Amino acid sequence: MFTQLKPAVIMLFLWTAITGAIYPMLVTVLSQGLFPSQANGSLLKNAQGKPVGSALIGQPFSDTRYFWGRPSATSPIPDNGAASSGSNLGPTNPALADAIKARIQALKEADPKNQAAVPIDLVTASGSGLDPHISPAAARYQLNRIAQARRISAAKVSELIEAHTEKRFWGLLGEPRVNVLKLNLALDGMWF
Repeated sequence: MFTQLKPAVIMLFLWTAITGAIYPMLVTVLSQGLFPSQANGSLLKNAQGKPVGSALIGQPFSDTRYFWGRPSATSPIPDNGAASSGSNLGPTNPALADAIKARIQALKEADPKNQAAVPIDLVTASGSGLDPHISPAAARYQLNRIAQARRISAAKVSELIEAHTEKRFWGLLGEPRVNVLKLNLALDGMWF
């Protein structure tokens, strides 16, 4: 029996060392060397160098001085990465229709002069409920509200939106998009 047990114990310790220590250390060293930003959560920092969030997870903004992102489907805490999921509300669900109406109303109340159609991504959550991006149209929809709240020209805010619009991946995949947290950090960093 010992002749059969000895190889099993040796293999247990060998594979434990390989998969429990050597492989994780190798992946950590390689990721830190090749992709340090991604390996550390794609953190964004404010002007003082303090981390304020990840470029990969949406952040809740409700102040009229900031761009607002997509609604979060996570609950009870908005944009909670540990609770990533869709809302599971289908297009015929009255709760979804009511939520969209309430979100449209909130956007209209925040900028009563804006008569443009509300972009869909400002009133519906993404599949993960954590999307950090909005469409350029959604950013432009909020342009006048932000310009008025910050007492700056709409042209400056428009330039900022254009400067922070990410193009299609390789020129063909996905849609143009704007990272809300990056845009809001740029707004805070503007000098007038």
